[in-house]
Amino acid sequence: MYQPPFCIYSRRHLLFWSVSIVLFASISACGADYDTVIQGGRVMDPESGLDSVVNIGILEGQVRAISGDNLDGSQVIDATGLIVAPGFVDLHRHGQSERAYRLQVQDGVTTGLELEIGTPNAAIWYAEREGGQLVNYGVSIGHIGVRAKAMGDSVLGSGGITARQQSSPDQISETEQLIREGLAQGAIGVGFGTAYTPGATMDEVERMFSVAADLGVTAFVHMRGGLEGLDSTLTAANNAAASLHIVHANSSGGGNILEFLEMIQMAQDEGRDVTTEAYPYGASQTGIQSALFDDWESWDDERFERHQWVRTGERLNRETFSKYREEGGSVIIHGRTEEMTLAAVTSPLTIIASDGGTGHPRGAGTFARILGRYVREQGALELMDALARMTILPTLRLEEFVPAMKTKGRIRVGSDADITIFDPETVIDRATYLEGSLTSDGIEYVLVNGIPVVYEGEIAEGVRPGKAIKAEMN
Repeated sequence: MYQPPFCIYSRRHLLFWSVSIVLFASISACGADYDTVIQGGRVMDPESGLDSVVNIGILEGQVRAISGDNLDGSQVIDATGLIVAPGFVDLHRHGQSERAYRLQVQDGVTTGLELEIGTPNAAIWYAEREGGQLVNYGVSIGHIGVRAKAMGDSVLGSGGITARQQSSPDQISETEQLIREGLAQGAIGVGFGTAYTPGATMDEVERMFSVAADLGVTAFVHMRGGLEGLDSTLTAANNAAASLHIVHANSSGGGNILEFLEMIQMAQDEGRDVTTEAYPYGASQTGIQSALFDDWESWDDERFERHQWVRTGERLNRETFSKYREEGGSVIIHGRTEEMTLAAVTSPLTIIASDGGTGHPRGAGTFARILGRYVREQGALELMDALARMTILPTLRLEEFVPAMKTKGRIRVGSDADITIFDPETVIDRATYLEGSLTSDGIEYVLVNGIPVVYEGEIAEGVRPGKAIKAEMN
């Protein structure tokens, strides 16, 4: 691989694109080549407000120049007519496998983090991904898993028997210790799925929130109980002085999404550190054996029809639901209206996060859907606003305790060259509830740490530039 000689860079050129924003573009004082030049694209950076046709010089994985002048690079990407944006940062990405990573990058994601359910062992999780991946990756330490481990459950996920049982004082103490160990191993905050652990009292949850607060990290929560559950979660976080992120407001809020968001706004207005997110689909997905469905035998027949079995695409009835609950697997739950989804994704409170894995279209198409459906087709979001929700806002949520995020989510001299280049006229999701792994259209180039992982709309085979993202505790 060509490595240009070391040069000292000077500030030599100023570009003004608004009365208040000035871009200092670094130009090589000795005329050295860059590894990659992105040429002629409309660069949009929500952090600075930059929105201008300029060229970007990338060297050793970082943005080293942003200039209206021509730049000389070993590789030149012609971005004429395309949008050049910071790479998308997904805070809620269950898919942490090679198959899922390929779907992510073709949706423009450069950093995909599993912060909701997390892992029961951060050291092992990171070790399994050493050597690089297509995307930057990271994980929280998961309350569900460490709680199950402390209670002696052989199932450390959401389907374990102990999820329905209260912990003893000794088990709660062990759960706390395991969370502390996970954070010491670099886990990005503490992940909770209280909807999946009905046995965990709010006193237990509040104690674990206190651990997050003590170590200066955020609690990422799939909460239970609708508006009442949100109130108790906000109260517990406030009592613990914990930083709180409520995952998928669209799903947890449901038909009460406006009231749900209003409660979060009120908490913010009171000075609490609370944020939330949404994804642009009207159906959810989860494991059929989870505690969410423990009352299934009392459902009326119509309710079963809202559930779709991922493996076959079939809609379920009482008999097939019973059969598949015995077998285990994923189910898609339909029911939210487009009005609910629109309210969630356009709220000024929400970050865009996919909740994606495989099997549901959100795992392949969340970000392209926002850009194609809600920006271009509906005009419900301005492009810069939409990009902010995908880049700088999730980055800012983390960077206080995740140092690596301070150079991600933006395009500026010195930032990591995590960059997504897309066609604003064609970008759109293609994945459906029957074909959840169809890749998005219009995502033309994706660079992770300066290396193209998507080139002319196709995966660049044989490269793994993605790095581990880890937290640092107070």
